[in-house]
Amino acid sequence: MGEAAVNALVVNCSPVKNGATAEIVRIVAENLQERFSVRSVCIDDYDLRFCKGCRTCHTTAECVISCDDMAQIMGEFERAQVIVCVSPSYWADVPGQFKAFIDRCTPWCNTHEPHARLTGGKRGYAIVLRTGPGMAECERLIQTIEHFYGHMEIERCGSLGLCGVECAEQAIARSGEVLALCENI
Repeated sequence: MGEAAVNALVVNCSPVKNGATAEIVRIVAENLQERFSVRSVCIDDYDLRFCKGCRTCHTTAECVISCDDMAQIMGEFERAQVIVCVSPSYWADVPGQFKAFIDRCTPWCNTHEPHARLTGGKRGYAIVLRTGPGMAECERLIQTIEHFYGHMEIERCGSLGLCGVECAEQAIARSGEVLALCENI
């Protein structure tokens, strides 16, 4: 793709790099490569410290923690115009590693001034999966991701919840639903 290609970021929100979530990330990334310059990342590849809750960023728009990989992952978000977060359910919510990342995004949260800002015009999508049969749990995860997008001023553009997916083979069996969402990206 040429330099003018739109950048897409596909985030594996799971610490597991070869499971069902990773398989869905692969399916999405391969599909989007036809139209976008795609980068896939795994949240567990980043050393992210926990938010200290000090609220310093509410007055400085900067985090007091500077000795981890937060700047690198935020660079990925900044470069992307399309962001797809793919998350499994861990006890009815996103995995702790992704939640820790969300907490560290407080300097970019639009509920206080000053706040850091990503470049505008970003579009966000959520794909969530769980092993059980109830869609309510998927909806809860989608709400978490979309809430995050809203405070980051990333436009919420679409989501997909997949129940009954525990392993990569089951994720592959649901690729038609994933590809249908990709058509709308």
